[in-house]
Amino acid sequence: MDLELVNRTAVVTGSARGLGAATARRLAQEGANLVVTDIDGEGAERTAAELRNLGHRAVGVRADITSGPDVDRLVAVAAAEFGGPHILVNNAGFPRDSLLVKMTDADWDTVIEVILKGTFLVTRAVMPHLIAGGWGRVVNISSRSYLGNPGQANYSSAKAGVLGLTRALAAEQGRHGITVNAVAPGFMETEAVRALDHYERIREKAVAAQPLRRTGQPADIADAVAFLASERASFITGETLHVTGGRFG
Repeated sequence: MDLELVNRTAVVTGSARGLGAATARRLAQEGANLVVTDIDGEGAERTAAELRNLGHRAVGVRADITSGPDVDRLVAVAAAEFGGPHILVNNAGFPRDSLLVKMTDADWDTVIEVILKGTFLVTRAVMPHLIAGGWGRVVNISSRSYLGNPGQANYSSAKAGVLGLTRALAAEQGRHGITVNAVAPGFMETEAVRALDHYERIREKAVAAQPLRRTGQPADIADAVAFLASERASFITGETLHVTGGRFG
């Protein structure tokens, strides 16, 4: 299936590794130009270099998405290098788990700042380019955790907020030919997850709770994002695609 992404420019936040890097690779395979960005600048450049070595057009940019000046610089690079952006994937984020009574202000603030405020800042900076072009795709990476996970009040709240933002922007920007959707991953087998001391226990618990009895892979998310970023999804907006192996609760 031709997703018609050739020469589109995609910005993928948090794409030095994991789900973001897999998404960058998948979009590049479809012919998109990639702006690989992460607070880990060396990691972003490694991923971009890997794409360039495969014949794709890519640039790595270090950016703190909670910083307005960093975000403005990131979008300026995308415009200068490739004449975009056209596609934005808001992927950056991380958990900082704790029961509520033990959760610090920093635990709460950092997770909300990166996941929710970062998504707001980058989307706000990219949106004028999408409006000017009369075409755009925003894909926000939420999580099944938006339904509520014990020990993740901060993360669940941030990911639920991303879905509210998704619906609001879909209603606001559709008249400009821009779709805004979200992907909600379930348990995903990334390098970071495999490095956890209790990985085997949480993997077994997650798989047992799913109708599809396997772990999710980064490619599962990358394929979902690529579809939502494409012309094939041009009449879909404000939706949340659950990539969870059938697990919702």
